[in-house]
Amino acid sequence: MCPFVLFKNVLFTEFIILTYIKNLFSKHSKQVKSTKIDRSSLNVVVHSTKSTKAKTNKPVQSHKKYTVKASQVNIHARMLSKNALSVVEKLNRHGYEDYIVGGCLRDLLLGKTPKDFDVATNARPEQVQAIFQRRCRLVGRRFRLAHIMFGRDIIEVATFRASHEVNHSEQQAKQNQDGMILRDNVYGTLEQDAQRRDFTVNALYYSPRDNSIYDFYHGIDDLKAGKLRLIGDPVTRYQEDPVRMLRAIRFMAKLDMFLDKASETPIVELAPLLKNIPPARLFDESLKLLQTGSGEKTYYLLRQYGLFEQLFPALIPYFTEQGDSLAERMIIHSLKSTDERIADNLRLNSAFLFATFFWYPLREKVDILKNEGGLNNHDAYALASNEIMDLLCHSLAVPRRHTGVIREIWLLQLQLLKRSGRFPERTMEQPKFRAAYDLLAMRAEIEGGESIELAKWWHEYQFSNAEQRIALLKEQDKNAPKPKKRYYRKRSTKKD
Repeated sequence: MCPFVLFKNVLFTEFIILTYIKNLFSKHSKQVKSTKIDRSSLNVVVHSTKSTKAKTNKPVQSHKKYTVKASQVNIHARMLSKNALSVVEKLNRHGYEDYIVGGCLRDLLLGKTPKDFDVATNARPEQVQAIFQRRCRLVGRRFRLAHIMFGRDIIEVATFRASHEVNHSEQQAKQNQDGMILRDNVYGTLEQDAQRRDFTVNALYYSPRDNSIYDFYHGIDDLKAGKLRLIGDPVTRYQEDPVRMLRAIRFMAKLDMFLDKASETPIVELAPLLKNIPPARLFDESLKLLQTGSGEKTYYLLRQYGLFEQLFPALIPYFTEQGDSLAERMIIHSLKSTDERIADNLRLNSAFLFATFFWYPLREKVDILKNEGGLNNHDAYALASNEIMDLLCHSLAVPRRHTGVIREIWLLQLQLLKRSGRFPERTMEQPKFRAAYDLLAMRAEIEGGESIELAKWWHEYQFSNAEQRIALLKEQDKNAPKPKKRYYRKRSTKKD
């Protein structure tokens, strides 16, 4: 090939390569320019997000007219749970708005010791979990909550709720035909959350940042007046969650408050809505009602507003107009005893409470089975226990750990009748002997007669030594000798 042609080809090749490189750099410079433009806009977005977070974790100026200095109502940070304050502080550091809320503030304002402390925030449950990680557990289907665990102490964190007026998917909000809320995961603002609270005295929000309390519905004034008042239309609020009627009764008894007329009037008419509540939830509510130290007062209020029959419909046939049946007297006696034990900081046995409530319905059923069915005492008790427990669990989903104890307490009433030989010793060895004896002692006070003598004998036997117990058994054998054995002549098989 000619050297000139070869040189020409090399130049042409170099030209093509240089042109390609030039084009490549020009494209890259354009991309860099466009990238700079996008990044600047991104910086604006990021900046606005940070400023939004900075605003959300500060008290909103529009709340000023609802703000009360906590020190003016004798609320100080040292009175609050350290764990609850740490939860609020940590959420605040991550840019969220959060408050200590609800019943704990109500109790502090009344001079009582709060049972627990709750937190309300604009952070979603998943965001709360991301912050607290292993310490956090999400619970609830009807309304999603975050539980922050500090050993045995659990701080409940709820996201601000909103109303159901705006259309949402069924995963967020759902109501049945009666207006009862089935799902309530509609999130909102602080003001909307206050509107979704049940009573004005529970719609109080404490901000540790400025030691202020936000009181949107004059709950502090209602506390001073001893008045319970629902937020919003009472009929609608009871339809949304019929358990609010039970909560009203519990607060009236526990806090010694009265229910305002508008909140009181619809209860008797709407009481049957409690049948729509799952039995498991009603069981939990029944324990809150009857085992908080004011059970007797709660019982009378439940009867007054027609709510007791919704919780215990199986007991109503055993009640009288005068309120003096054996079943009614036993319920009152049992609740008085429970209130006294709570006042003395003694341990409670929930199964025992239900065993006393249904003792006389059980006895009546046993008598029917013995008279009409020809059953012996033990079989009649076993069959009657099954029937009564079915009635109880139909309205209240009593857990198995309680139903087994209830049956044991009932069947031990038969064992307490046996006071000869080794029977008393074996009876005392039963795990639920003490509960069975307590039921016997209550029966003695209500029934009198033979029950008094039986309860007195067992009281002496429990606190006697070995020699004294032998003496008691001998005395019992004298007073109640064993029936003589009957001998029957054998028939002669010989034929005449």
